[in-house]
Amino acid sequence: MEYLPNIIFAILLIGMVVFFATNIRKMIRNIKLGKEVDRSDRKGERWAQMARIALGQSKMIRRPIAGFLHVIVYVGFVIINIEVLEIIIDGLTGQHRIFAPFLGPVYDVLIATFEILAFLVLVSVIVFLLRRNIMNIRRFLARDLKGWPKNDANYILYFEVVLMALFLTMNATDLAIQQGVEAGRFTSEAATHYISAGSFPISSWMTPWFSDLSFETLLIIERTCWWLHIAGILIFLNYLYWSKHLHIMLAFPNVYLAKLTPQGQFTNMEAVTAEVKLMMDPNADPFAAPAEGADDAMPAALGANDIFDLNQVQLLNAYTCTECGRCSAECPANITGKKLSPRKIMMDTRDRLEEVGAVINKQGEWKDDGKTLLHNYITPEELWACTTCNACVEACPIGIDPLSIIMEMRRYLVLENSAAPTELNATMSNIENNGAPWPYNQMDRLNWANEI
Repeated sequence: MEYLPNIIFAILLIGMVVFFATNIRKMIRNIKLGKEVDRSDRKGERWAQMARIALGQSKMIRRPIAGFLHVIVYVGFVIINIEVLEIIIDGLTGQHRIFAPFLGPVYDVLIATFEILAFLVLVSVIVFLLRRNIMNIRRFLARDLKGWPKNDANYILYFEVVLMALFLTMNATDLAIQQGVEAGRFTSEAATHYISAGSFPISSWMTPWFSDLSFETLLIIERTCWWLHIAGILIFLNYLYWSKHLHIMLAFPNVYLAKLTPQGQFTNMEAVTAEVKLMMDPNADPFAAPAEGADDAMPAALGANDIFDLNQVQLLNAYTCTECGRCSAECPANITGKKLSPRKIMMDTRDRLEEVGAVINKQGEWKDDGKTLLHNYITPEELWACTTCNACVEACPIGIDPLSIIMEMRRYLVLENSAAPTELNATMSNIENNGAPWPYNQMDRLNWANEI
């Protein structure tokens, strides 16, 4: 029975890690449903971009208050979780603060740093809860952030409040036991297991709340907080897959793989480019049989109708989206009341990707479910509201590109369905017939000069 807690902890740890790894494999499989895209160029620039934007949070702090609070939570999340390594080792071996004898005074500095960061994270998260639920910030009140997306954001914040409170309470009771041992109040073998270690600048203020309690009561509180804290972390780890908080893992590869070309530069479609070259070559025979060994497979769809027509980086973008709404807050179409929301574009893409993944999970392979990303999730009205100004791309703090998905779906509407808006059809007809977007014959272009 002595090792029963260690065995239970090992089972919990292994089970949670395996479950997490299984979901991550499913996510990678889903992303690979997209088309391959080569982003292996300019590696130095990509590493620098990742260090500046993903690690350095350079685009987050453009909004100073929210950015500063986010940096606190980000740094706290990274550094405080260093102690999780010690908690895991303690849980597996039955030791307590196993690193303390090896690190000496450095251990005190680490624990003090963890506590200060935990307190700052707690304050920051409470501010975020107030901002989301009490302050009337437009991007948090939008119609695309109702229901699950709104609840998900709150669940994450509640989780972090509870985890930080458990961490500080655990340390406060731990310190109370240490002080009891030093004062000779607690002399049992179980009490002396709590060696004098660590510096507690925050939880020491809480310790007087527990100073009059017996060792048995303190032990129950400390162990309960310990178990709930580590179990909460493992639960939170597995919750990431269904949450917008997945960006804490995916932001780094997402920023690394972001395009480095100028934002206003669109990609050419190889199939269309080949057709244009063929038309402009006076010696080409459009009816000639394909050369031996040439690829005579059916050409891919022109543009994107479903997630299979998007590339893997675009699908990674969908999983990485933080749903912060900065893109929609900067979008001129959204600001003027049109249905387009770049945030919704990314959320819809992820929802459709998850729907496709669920079919594969159930049936072992993809079988057409009669739905598509276009029409079933994203409407042409949303797509044609876009001004292609790139404001959404510029605003995103982690390099997501909603515009690329919008453009691919527009291409599908035009090239596959001939479903461009009337105004655009008229403009393209004028360009084809008159060499200009205006409905005037080329011979009449200079008539305005006759009046001068």
